[in-house]
Amino acid sequence: MQIGNWSLPNPVFVAPMAGVTDRPFRQLCKQLGAGYAVSEMAASNRALWESVKTSRRLNHDGEIDPIAVQIAGADPAMLAEAAVFNIGKGARIIDINMGCPVKKVCHVASGSALLRDEDLVARILETVVAACRPFDVPVTLKTRTGWDRQNRNAVRIARLAENAGIAALTLHGRTRCDLYTGQAEYDTIAAVKAAIGIPVIANGDITDPVKARYVLDYTGADAIMVGRAAQGNPWIFREINHYLQTGSFLPPPSWEHMRDVLLAHLDHHYGFYGEYTGVRTARKHIGWYISSLPDAELFRQQMNRLESCQEQYNAVNQWFTKLVNESAPRVPQAAVH
Repeated sequence: MQIGNWSLPNPVFVAPMAGVTDRPFRQLCKQLGAGYAVSEMAASNRALWESVKTSRRLNHDGEIDPIAVQIAGADPAMLAEAAVFNIGKGARIIDINMGCPVKKVCHVASGSALLRDEDLVARILETVVAACRPFDVPVTLKTRTGWDRQNRNAVRIARLAENAGIAALTLHGRTRCDLYTGQAEYDTIAAVKAAIGIPVIANGDITDPVKARYVLDYTGADAIMVGRAAQGNPWIFREINHYLQTGSFLPPPSWEHMRDVLLAHLDHHYGFYGEYTGVRTARKHIGWYISSLPDAELFRQQMNRLESCQEQYNAVNQWFTKLVNESAPRVPQAAVH
C-alpha cells in the first residue's frame, strides 16, 4: 500500500476518531500492527490552533512515521493554510475530512455536509493539493457514500478527488444521514474502486479478521480502516494482519498481556494529558478494554469514582491481577470461529 512516496507496512489502518485516536492510542495501535494511523480531526480555523485541545491533537512527539493529520473545514484557503501549518508541525500526509457526520461539524457545512456541494469539494481538494505540493506532502480524502441514501455521489466525488491529485481515498460505507446506524454497505466502495486508479481504503463495520478479508475481497479495496472495533481492542490489527497473511487465527491476548498493555497505555496517557484530564479521559479507554471481561461493570463503576491517576492505575493493576489468579485461560479465537 502506497500513499505518495510513503510505502506502508500493511493494509490494516486505524481510523481517526475524535477523543480516541490521540497520540498515545495511535502509537499503541501502530506497535500492535496498524500499518497507518491518522490523527484526530484538527480544525482549519486559525483562532483554534493555539488552544490546549488543538495543541494536543497536533503533538506527534515520538510518533512512528508517516505522521498523518486530518483537517476539517469548508473554506478552501483556510484548509490550505491549515495544511501548511500542520506540515510545519511534522505532518507527512494531510487528510481532508469529508466524512464526519456529527451535527456540530455538519452545522458549519464541513465534514460530510460538503458532499452536497460538489463544486466546493473540487475547489477544496485542488487548493489543498496545490498548497501541499511544494512540500512533497500527499493529500488524502476521507468521505462517505453521500449525504443520504437517495443521493449517493461517492463515485463522482472520487473522480473529482483523483482529478485534483488526491493520493488515496478512504470511504465509509454509510451516508451522512445514516450516522453510525444500520449496516455499512460495500457496493458503493466496490463501485468507487472500479471507477478510479488511486488507492481506495474501505471503512465501516470491520470488526474482526474474517470481516476484513471479506471486505477486501468484495470491494477490491487496497486497504481497510478499523474504527470503533479498535476501541479497547488494539490487538485487532495484528489479528487481522495475521489472518490476511496466513488464513489462521491468532489466540487472543492473555489476561497478563492485556493488563500489561493497558497499564502501559495508561502510563503514556497520563503523561500526555496530565493529572486532571488524564484520569478522566482514561475512563472510557478502561471501560472499553474491560467491557467483555468478568464482573467488569462493577469494577467500572468503582473505577470511575477515583480521582487520581495513581489510584486509577493501581485499581486496574489489582483488578487484572485478581482476574489472572482466579480465571481460566482465554479461549483461542480460532476455536470461536
